[in-house]
Amino acid sequence: MKFTKGLISSLALLAALGPVSAVAHSQWLLPSATQVENSTNPQRPTYVTVDAASSNGLFYPDHNAMRLTGLQITGPDGAAVEAENVSTGKLRSTFDVKLLKPGTYRIASVNNSVMARYKKDGQDVNFRGTEETFAKEVPANAEGLTVSRNFGRVETFVTSGAPTDIKAIGKGLEILPLQPTTDLVLGETAKFRVLVDGKPTSGLSIKIVPGGVRYRGALKDQVLKTDANGEFSIKWELAGAYWVNTSYPPRPEADDDDAPAGGPAAGGQGGGMGAPRGPMAPLRMSYSVTLEVMPQ
Repeated sequence: MKFTKGLISSLALLAALGPVSAVAHSQWLLPSATQVENSTNPQRPTYVTVDAASSNGLFYPDHNAMRLTGLQITGPDGAAVEAENVSTGKLRSTFDVKLLKPGTYRIASVNNSVMARYKKDGQDVNFRGTEETFAKEVPANAEGLTVSRNFGRVETFVTSGAPTDIKAIGKGLEILPLQPTTDLVLGETAKFRVLVDGKPTSGLSIKIVPGGVRYRGALKDQVLKTDANGEFSIKWELAGAYWVNTSYPPRPEADDDDAPAGGPAAGGQGGGMGAPRGPMAPLRMSYSVTLEVMPQ
């Protein structure tokens, strides 16, 4: 009974905070561990399992599974790694990653999409799809054509044995850790740099949310701004998994209610008559990363 009352209180708190503060429909990847020992036995390699979902409750799959068509896993040597045992259910997707080589692995779900609005035979038409389907289905000279390109990246890092350097991708929006992700420790401060197409970007809002609100009863989120060097620092007040999110160009908080935060959407993919609402920005980028902070 006490547990039930506590859970109801936590859910009531999230409802009172509103969808933006509660990270409504956030996209996330959550590995079973972010730091593991490297196996030297080829018959028993090291694995991690990763959950992927879109949810209202951060790190609790309660809305939709994340589609994995844009899954990209990069090993410490820069080579692509194939996910194993990929499965998509109603509330979450899961997959395994074999960590054959020591070092830091980058695990990401990447989505590049196009939305467009135009008139055909006097009727409004809304399009949502890929660059390929856009080129095939939307006339270049369509009446009243407006186009918005969206680039989303949701990722996490897993280290087997000793960490290796995390290098900037140089394309799109990204948050680059300026220390190994294995060095994130309760009570200490970590530094990050935000890049847009490889260039440090100032003045962007960074949302930081620790997991575990169901058992904590308080969101304890932070919003920081990048400085003139595109950098920001976080002092870790709690141990556990964190969700760190930003978007470019800066947009009103109200816009975040209309679409999942942090990149790839749940559900299907491809061309379709989606219904983008309100003015469409020519370009939108979003990024989120799951980090794990260890106790002292």
